[in-house]
Amino acid sequence: MTDILQVDLPLIQAGMAGGVTTPHLVAAVSNAGALGTLGAGYMSAEAMEDSINQIQKRTTHSFGVNLFIPEYPLIRRDEIEEANQLLEPYRQKLQIRSTPSPDYSKTLFEEQVNVIFEKRVPVCSFTFGVPSQELIKDLQKEGIVTIGTATTVEEAMINEEQGIDIVVAQGSEAGGHRGTFSASYENAMVGTMALVPQIVDDIRIPVIAAGGIMDGRGMTAALALGAEGVQMGTAFVTSEESGANVQHKRAISNSSEVDSILTSVFSGKPARGIQNQFIRDMQEHANTLPGYPILNNLTKDIRKEAAVQNCPEFMSLWTGQAPRLSQTKSARDIIADIVKESNTIRKKFKEF
Repeated sequence: MTDILQVDLPLIQAGMAGGVTTPHLVAAVSNAGALGTLGAGYMSAEAMEDSINQIQKRTTHSFGVNLFIPEYPLIRRDEIEEANQLLEPYRQKLQIRSTPSPDYSKTLFEEQVNVIFEKRVPVCSFTFGVPSQELIKDLQKEGIVTIGTATTVEEAMINEEQGIDIVVAQGSEAGGHRGTFSASYENAMVGTMALVPQIVDDIRIPVIAAGGIMDGRGMTAALALGAEGVQMGTAFVTSEESGANVQHKRAISNSSEVDSILTSVFSGKPARGIQNQFIRDMQEHANTLPGYPILNNLTKDIRKEAAVQNCPEFMSLWTGQAPRLSQTKSARDIIADIVKESNTIRKKFKEF
């Protein structure tokens, strides 16, 4: 993994969309010897290019950009009206007077990919599916490493068949959106410890473990399971360079392993986050709300304004299942602690 990605450490900072992965964070992680990743799933091509420019000014080391494989569901106006009726009380509480459009761009992914080529981004990772073989080959011809996401052995095999270079095995402990794309998410809720060795045994490309890994103990365990590295998201949400809202960081620091829930009421796609009033109120309507990305567009103004007004009860507070292990430190110090602890553990095992 380290040879392919041109990094010193077998550690990837997850590409968390929504503003958490600031250029400062991405560059800090890469400068520390790991792979920083810009979460560009929701970004316009222009905003994405600006962030990449900032990253390239801050580091000469390898870094990545994460993109979402697009989905184009049918927009049903009656469904939209029902959803807006349910969302209206939250808009009123936050004094939001406009109603957002449910429409989504059908050209965004292509525009984002063009920026990847133009800026010669070293690594491009994908979530919510796998790109076409043609796109993967075109990226690889330009020397761009490709990383896929899998929540089952079958999805890992699909990534390998498509020609992906490296695959992330996302266990059910992971915070944020599930990367499931070949089956229902209910049938793909496999824990990291069970998922990683089964994927390792069935494919030939490098496997990266993700989900609930927060420190050197988690890294060492993942390597023992056969992974060639780890991907960490929640571990960096509370870092000093993170762009997460202060209420989000505080919520993670103050929560426990039993406080998160898998919900689709914010975006229309299952994601793990800390339970709050919005989730408790809307969960009973989860099966009738629009899917992703339609619902994501409808709740965007609520989530954004809630962050501005420091109202965590209406925010999407994504986190994995090990929030007690979060730290409020610089990304460099977090990585240094992980490496030191992992080296200490491995030394003990060698002695044993």
